[in-house]
Amino acid sequence: MKSERKGTKLYTGAASRRTVLLGASAAAMIAAFDRLGSPAAAQSLKAIKVSEAIHLGMYVSVYAAKHGGFFKKHGLDVAVSSAGGIALALPVVLSGNASFAVTGAGMSVNAVNEGAKVSNIAKVVGGVAMWAVAKPGTKVGSIADFKGKTIATLRFPSSTIQTPTFAMKDRGGFDPEPSGVKFLQLPQGAQAQAVLDGRAEFATMFEWDVSIAKEKFGLEPVFAFADIIGPLSWTTAMTQKSVIEKDPAMVQAFCDALAEAQAALQTDRELFVKASVAEFPQVGESVIRSAADNLLGNSAAIPKNPTISKAEWDADMAFELAGGSIKSARPYEEMVDNSFAEKATAKVGKAG
Repeated sequence: MKSERKGTKLYTGAASRRTVLLGASAAAMIAAFDRLGSPAAAQSLKAIKVSEAIHLGMYVSVYAAKHGGFFKKHGLDVAVSSAGGIALALPVVLSGNASFAVTGAGMSVNAVNEGAKVSNIAKVVGGVAMWAVAKPGTKVGSIADFKGKTIATLRFPSSTIQTPTFAMKDRGGFDPEPSGVKFLQLPQGAQAQAVLDGRAEFATMFEWDVSIAKEKFGLEPVFAFADIIGPLSWTTAMTQKSVIEKDPAMVQAFCDALAEAQAALQTDRELFVKASVAEFPQVGESVIRSAADNLLGNSAAIPKNPTISKAEWDADMAFELAGGSIKSARPYEEMVDNSFAEKATAKVGKAG
């Protein structure tokens, strides 16, 4: 591993070292709040917990806000923990054991349908960061090429099933099951092997799995679902309405940090690498750099800002309905409080 892996303790050295590691853009922002590293400042930080669905590279907005110092800048000491599935993150918040959940927006709809009072307050993933991988030489010209094929996925409910299902129904005009599509549901990490041994022709994957499958197993990404689905509020940060009412300043600080992190990620690829190395020390840096090309260069996965538009929400509702993760949709006006993200984005624009 290159010496850059020393970046596990990020942005704690001198300003000149930060400039080398991050590039001038992110370093300039970080230098402005060095003073928060003092013991007195550390004591003033508000400790909060974020419950994420699964520990995934596409949630880098949160990791960059943490390891880039943006949460600290806004007075927050944030601990992030994985709930182990998209349906499990929000219950941690509803039980009072975390302030925010980061998961599929449809999970907030399911919770409200069951009587919870929840708002989506920021966009974390803005596009379908999902690829189909296969053995080299496999050709996929359109979504119709999946007819009659077996696709290795994670276990339902999972975007690895929802995404191809939506693409087939909404964009391809056919239902998977009658068209001979089979989803081989497997534990995390087992999808690539299913393709290698012939149990499946394709596997649908997030990053880092796509780049790991390429580097370790020789598989190739052959289809990007984002190309036919377009932008949507695929993953959001959500919280209880009671949290918003009780501590709006904390919610604003959280969104401010996300907005600054997302803006920095668009201009500084090294921030992605350093934050990801810190969160995923077991993943090789070459894999992380390959994933950065996919997530930042070839998809809308990493948002430019955390605002959630009505069009993005409506697109996600169609996606969630087709994929089966929700039984009925709820309107943007009821489910999204965009005020905090809008204010955060405006602040970043003025600072820029």
